[in-house]
Amino acid sequence: MATELFEGHYVWHPAADDRVLASVCVDVRAGRYRYAHEALAETRSDFALRAHRSLVLASEAAGTDLVERWLAEEPTPEAALMWARVAVQRALRAADARDDRAEALERIALAACDRAAEADPADPTPWVARLAMARLHRLRDPAPQGLLTAPPGPWRLFAHILSLDPWHREAHHRFLSFFFTRHGGSVTAAWDVAAFLSQRAPADSALRLLPLVALVESYNPTQLLADQVWEQPQWRATALAIYQNWLPTVAGYRFTPVLDLAYLAHALVMGRREFEARAVFTAMGPYASRMPWSAFGDPVEQLSRARRACGLPVPGPA
Repeated sequence: MATELFEGHYVWHPAADDRVLASVCVDVRAGRYRYAHEALAETRSDFALRAHRSLVLASEAAGTDLVERWLAEEPTPEAALMWARVAVQRALRAADARDDRAEALERIALAACDRAAEADPADPTPWVARLAMARLHRLRDPAPQGLLTAPPGPWRLFAHILSLDPWHREAHHRFLSFFFTRHGGSVTAAWDVAAFLSQRAPADSALRLLPLVALVESYNPTQLLADQVWEQPQWRATALAIYQNWLPTVAGYRFTPVLDLAYLAHALVMGRREFEARAVFTAMGPYASRMPWSAFGDPVEQLSRARRACGLPVPGPA
């Protein structure tokens, strides 16, 4: 990861400083898949990068027929994976929109995930794509011991993914989101699962951020002193521990983990630890993500407000 200086504007593109991915996104929008194949093929032994690139590329390709053409012309594991990613995005969008085609699109997505998993049995990414659809049917496997609320969920599917990659970032976030209230879960279950998963992770893992994600998800501006929750000792200590143990590892990442950095910066600012938040914003460079800022208002305004609190520059008027 090569940190870049902030030059007066935010860069919202999800590719961030993954130059290869940013370039391939242009190709995908133009209907070409050759370089997408190359960009994914080089990630076969790096599941974190494979998940990141395939998800971003799927968002570019979902509204086109590119993955269908790719799969027909060159049925590689990368083509199968991209078909799964795109099919899942289409199925979820249709379900959320209550589209009449939702059930048919879900069947297509499940078949696509199966094909991608068969094409590369060691790759957890097709299973992670499948996990994203678990909320559509509220899978209810019993929870393992160690959770106070013992919330049922897609535990067996999650366990299979962990057998392939124990600390898969996207898998953990997909799994946690199953328990969010907007997907039929509850605040207590989400907190319980977030704590359980984060405590299992190494101290220098980005998965330690999961409780902060759950905290943002449960934010209710109508509650008394809602904005002061992050000042409570437990949440301030959580953010500071992540700052001390995880942030130093970010320099070794192959791309800037913008979303994770944003959650950490937000928690530190809300906890009135502006000195530490400043270092996190510096690590982000010019890159920005909608979350967690959009949970509190306009993301540009909220991000700029946080940066100002740390004495950092913000974009000027257009």
